[in-house]
Amino acid sequence: MIVPENTALVLLAAGKSERFGLSDKLTEMFLGQPLGLHVVTALEAVPFAKRIVVKDGVKLDYAARGYEVVHNFAPEQGLSLSVRLGIQAARGEGVDAVLIALADMPRITATQIHRLFEAEHGPDTVVASSDGISPKPPALFGRGRFDALEAMQGDTGARDMVLAGRHVVTTPDELIDVDTQEELEELLAKFGQVRGR
Repeated sequence: MIVPENTALVLLAAGKSERFGLSDKLTEMFLGQPLGLHVVTALEAVPFAKRIVVKDGVKLDYAARGYEVVHNFAPEQGLSLSVRLGIQAARGEGVDAVLIALADMPRITATQIHRLFEAEHGPDTVVASSDGISPKPPALFGRGRFDALEAMQGDTGARDMVLAGRHVVTTPDELIDVDTQEELEELLAKFGQVRGR
C-alpha cells in the first residue's frame, strides 16, 4: 500500500521560464509569500518520507523548509532531466513511490494529494490530477515506474504514462500553473490584488 510515509515528494522548481520573462516567477509575491513556496506551505503537514526539490538558479531557500536540494544545472534539457534527478534522489530504502509536484502551481491543496493516495493501486501506480479535461501534476508514481521515469528525455515529462494512468478530478482553479506574467496578473486579480503592490 502506498501512503505518504513511504513516498518521496519531488518538487520541480527548475526551468528556463522563458514565457514569463526576465524575472524569476517563483519569487514573485502572491498572497503574502513567494509564488514558489505556496505548495511547500500547502503540503507541509503531509507526512512524506522525504522532501526533495530540484532547482536551478531560483533563490528561494527550500532547505530551510526541510527539503533536500538537488541542483539541475541544465534546465534547457527539459522537464525530464528534473524528473530524472528527482527520482535518483528519491530512491532508497522505504521509498515505494514519488509524488511529483510543480513549484509554479500555488493553489494545490493537501486534500487533493490525499485523494491521489486513495486512488493508488500498488507498485505500478500512476495517478495524476485532472481539471476534467486533461491530466496534470501533481501526480503519484509507484516504484514500478521509477525506471521508466529515469529513462525519459526531452520536455514532455511523463505525459504518455500519465495519459494512460488514473485521473483524480479537482477544480481547474486548484491546478492553475503560472507560466506567463499575464497568468500571474489574472491569478492575483481573482484575489483582488494587483501585482507590485
